[in-house]
Amino acid sequence: MAEVEAEKKVEKGGELLFCGATQLDIVGRKKGLMEGNLVSPTRLRPLLGVDIRFVASGCTSCHCLALDVEGRCYTWGRNEKGQLGHGDLLSRDRPTVVSELSKYKIVKAGSGRSHSVVVTDEGLSLAFGWNKHGQLGSGSLKNEVETYPVRSQVTDVHSVACGADFTVWLSSVEGASILTAGLPQYGQLGHGTDNEHNTKDSSVKLAYEAQPRPKAIAAFSQSTVTKVACGTNHTVAADSKGCVYTWGFGGYGRLGHREQKDEWVPRIIDLFQRQNVIPPDAVISAGAASSACTAAGGQLYMWGKIKISGDDWMYPKPLMDLSGWNIRCMDSGSMHHFVGADNSCISWGHAQYGELGYGPGGQKSSAIPKKVNALENMHILTVACGLGHSMVVVDRTGVADRLDQLNVFDGEVRTEVLQEPAKTAPKKTTKKNAANTSKDTKKRKKAKDSSDSEEESGSVNSQSDDDEELLNGSADKKKQRGAKAGRGRGRGRGNSAAEKVAQENGQPKRGRGRPRKQQ
Repeated sequence: MAEVEAEKKVEKGGELLFCGATQLDIVGRKKGLMEGNLVSPTRLRPLLGVDIRFVASGCTSCHCLALDVEGRCYTWGRNEKGQLGHGDLLSRDRPTVVSELSKYKIVKAGSGRSHSVVVTDEGLSLAFGWNKHGQLGSGSLKNEVETYPVRSQVTDVHSVACGADFTVWLSSVEGASILTAGLPQYGQLGHGTDNEHNTKDSSVKLAYEAQPRPKAIAAFSQSTVTKVACGTNHTVAADSKGCVYTWGFGGYGRLGHREQKDEWVPRIIDLFQRQNVIPPDAVISAGAASSACTAAGGQLYMWGKIKISGDDWMYPKPLMDLSGWNIRCMDSGSMHHFVGADNSCISWGHAQYGELGYGPGGQKSSAIPKKVNALENMHILTVACGLGHSMVVVDRTGVADRLDQLNVFDGEVRTEVLQEPAKTAPKKTTKKNAANTSKDTKKRKKAKDSSDSEEESGSVNSQSDDDEELLNGSADKKKQRGAKAGRGRGRGRGNSAAEKVAQENGQPKRGRGRPRKQQ
């Protein structure tokens, strides 16, 4: 009887509400105001009355996934790399069922920059989208883009999480409870290396060998990982003993170790040990440059770049504004956060598309957690945040009439593929200016080779390319720092006075220096 009740609880679904940018194919690529932003929680026409039980997006994702209680998978948003799984490169404003997954019951999903991964009720994993770095886990790099779902080489999977260009699976296989595949550039795969190498013996150009075959993290061979969350290039995980680990890119304190160096293997966070381990029902989350988890008593701790301005939190600190709340679910976007607690929905952070859901008369951003008034006295089942948008699933029990009063977004049906931006013809180099341009040309070429994965991202902070440089750094800049930084293990550069002034004036600053992406 107890098992039946537990099964019913798992299958509970609700109404999906969306707020933020609707033109997901140009988010982060177009400066200034965009039309069609939904500043209040809004219902989506194709999902009216559909019982949604799980939603997924990511801090670098401009696309969304939603799973209903029947196991159907709906996707919509940007689709330049086939990350919607419909067999084409057509972006969609309307949630659309992935027909190739109709023979499976999908129960979990993850969303990266340009790829998606789903998990079936039988423990299989399928993925679609960009596979340049092996992030689909198919074991092959033959096809750089997979527009239809392909099998990932993992078994007995019960959960999945995606970073920008890598994937983490949680498995019930003993001794292999966590596996990773994809881009290893900052050690975010947890295998003790960034797989850096020269492209040729006689070349100084650097590349990072992709890992297309999911590999178990050896550091967890004697323990079981139960929860995982991914930022752009870092990972947060908790094991069955209640300890919290982080690894990957360390800029701005997002790993919580009181320093900014990258970690290539899982490193335990000192605070969550011994008498202060996190409970089994703890919530963990990772944003583009921050991390969070709930500890004993439900207290929420955060660390990393919590605000656009001000000092970074180099180690976990309690967020006192949410003390006493019973937090059930949380997710983080690029620089904004959503929480479902008690009978309220709470959001805060830096936003510009209405992704905090405060309504037409509300503020755009908030440095402190604030209730989303339109969802007050509603039971939030789950939340998900993306690049400039948020999704909330609300229990319809007792609030159907209030939900009926919310706006409904129809979207539009696309009939053609979004065209790639035209490439600018290279300038001719004469003997006169060759000496002045050769150095810059080499730098640009090196930047392109060392961080190819950034070309398709749009801004991680949903504003401009400079914001992504602020948050996530680049291997190119690491090499330019030379002996000061070491090979991926150096401490990040602190905020200079000029950078702080630029931030206070609303200007983006150059952080650890991810190369500028092509528009």
